[in-house]
Amino acid sequence: MAPKGNTMRSEQDVNRAIGRYADTIRRICMIYLKNYADTEDIFQTVFLKYVLSSVSFESEEHEKAWFIRVTINACKDLLKSFFHSRTVSLDEAMEQPVGLLEDHREVLEAVFSLPQKYRDVVYLHYFEEYTAPQISSILGKNVNTVYTLLTRSKQMLREKLGGDGYE
Repeated sequence: MAPKGNTMRSEQDVNRAIGRYADTIRRICMIYLKNYADTEDIFQTVFLKYVLSSVSFESEEHEKAWFIRVTINACKDLLKSFFHSRTVSLDEAMEQPVGLLEDHREVLEAVFSLPQKYRDVVYLHYFEEYTAPQISSILGKNVNTVYTLLTRSKQMLREKLGGDGYE
């Protein structure tokens, strides 16, 4: 699965990875950046890192975790960047052409409104279906912290969405 020596990954490897992870990367970016143009920039950055990376993946899960970690880090770097001063309203973000947004608009608005540390665990748990121990590994957080963040975020979402119907 990994390139040998200093060679880049093959076009076939890149196309396979894009097919497998494009939607996940775009969803993570939209949750962080709420901006389609920045999402596309990060998308390209993540796949460029993949093309140039010599990391060898032990499994498909390891590869997916790498893509998620690289995407989250790239989003955080962009948000911290001095040049990133543009902001986009939540209404504009919700109109972006990401399929997930159409189906779960109210829930996503509530998720977008959570503090970042809660958004991360909610996204990975509910949208990518990772377990707390897996999220712990991806985010480099203690597993008990992940459980606490999930519990608190669930309570916050319940309050925002008005009831117990969203579990």
